[in-house]
Amino acid sequence: MENSFVVIIAMLSLGAGAVVMWVVNNNLSKSKSSQILKEAEEKAEVMKKDKMLEAKEKFLQLKAEHEKEVNTRNANIQKEENKIKQQEQSLKQKMEQSQRKDAELDSIKQSLERQMEAVAIKKEEAEKALHNQVKQLEKIAGLTAEEAKKQMVEALHEEARTEALSKIKDITDEAKLTASKEAKKIILSTIQRTAAEHAIENAVSIFNIESDELKGRIIGREGRNIRALEAATGVEFIVDDTPEAIILSCFDPIRREIARLSMHRLVTDGRIHPARIEEVVAKTKKQLEEEIVEIGERTCIDLQIHGLHPELIRMVGRMRYRSSYGQNLLMHSREVANLCATMAAEFGLNVKLAKRAGLLHDIGKVPDDDAETPHALLGMKLAEKYKEHPEVINAIGAHHDEIEMTSILSPIIQACDAISGSRPGARREDTENYMKRLKNLENIALSYPGVEKAFAIQAGRELRVMVESDKVTDDQADLMSIDMSQRIQKEMTYPGQIKITVIREKRSVNFAK
Repeated sequence: MENSFVVIIAMLSLGAGAVVMWVVNNNLSKSKSSQILKEAEEKAEVMKKDKMLEAKEKFLQLKAEHEKEVNTRNANIQKEENKIKQQEQSLKQKMEQSQRKDAELDSIKQSLERQMEAVAIKKEEAEKALHNQVKQLEKIAGLTAEEAKKQMVEALHEEARTEALSKIKDITDEAKLTASKEAKKIILSTIQRTAAEHAIENAVSIFNIESDELKGRIIGREGRNIRALEAATGVEFIVDDTPEAIILSCFDPIRREIARLSMHRLVTDGRIHPARIEEVVAKTKKQLEEEIVEIGERTCIDLQIHGLHPELIRMVGRMRYRSSYGQNLLMHSREVANLCATMAAEFGLNVKLAKRAGLLHDIGKVPDDDAETPHALLGMKLAEKYKEHPEVINAIGAHHDEIEMTSILSPIIQACDAISGSRPGARREDTENYMKRLKNLENIALSYPGVEKAFAIQAGRELRVMVESDKVTDDQADLMSIDMSQRIQKEMTYPGQIKITVIREKRSVNFAK
């Protein structure tokens, strides 16, 4: 019992101690909290004062900036007002000046009106006086004013006509001189910029052999090898006393080339008999055909001509073995193509088309099956057949005036063909034909009345005619040169062109004794 009581008392004591401890701790906490609260209030007051000061400083700064901006704006407004006042003053001065000028103009206008009235009065008086004078002149001259006016107009018309004809002649001469200079400049530039190559073809080829002993093997028993060669190639083999040489004669350069190559193969191989000859000639023909195509393709590549029909390419290659007046046809066509390209570039035309037409202009000389048709027309038909450009077709057909020229390209082809053919050394004629042509030129000139002398010079490319001044006038000399040129074109055949110069010189001779 006592223990239980002790325990209860102990527990009560512990409880009372705990209560006392709590009360003590609670009082301590309150005193501490009040102290912290007081410190916080003091800090808040300090911060409030700081913020108030900061806000006041910011307000003062903003106020200063605002006042500065207001002052600047007021200054600008004052400046604009001053400017407007100045403009108003300037306008006022201008208006005053304008009013003064208007007053001056009014006075000038009034003065002019008075002068015009005076002039009108004087004009009326002058017309009356002129009318009276005209009547008096009509009485004296016996002509009316209309008749006199008509005569004067006719006289002035005739004078003006004479003067106009003189000026037209001067302008025409100047235009001809200018055009001639420009044309010569372009042609000379074209010729100078084009490198010319000339290959004169003959009707014979010489095949060199190592010794005369080989001639016997080539001739064969009773000449059977020579006969087999001639039958297979169509070329005449001339074996004469010429040392170490055999002459191959044929007008066709392709057949002559086949014969030469066949001879070279036979001599190199050593087996020379009719069967072998026929075999070698057949192989050589096939090889030469391939070489012809290759030449045509290489020519087109060199000239940068594309899209040409294979048959036209083959014909271009065959040009290598054709000649015209002794001038190699392929070299001539290449030169014409380059000349045309240069001249077309000078005129601002299509250079590729001009080069194409220049290469193909003599394509009609290649086929052998139509000898009656002129080569220009035959070439035009071939170009039409293989779908060439219409301007190229017309240039081919018209370069010898067989058809009408419808394109600016056609006269260029004609001019370049003449340039290529007329180069010194480009073409060759035999001496007899050459002398005959020169004599015919002189005879045509001498057949005209009033011609004193005629000379064919510059290898027949110029005909110089001297006329008698007392029988031929200047106008007749002009007509004579034109008539001679037309007659030469109709009656003669010649390469290039011929210049006709008619010279009329008046000489007055007297003797002092």
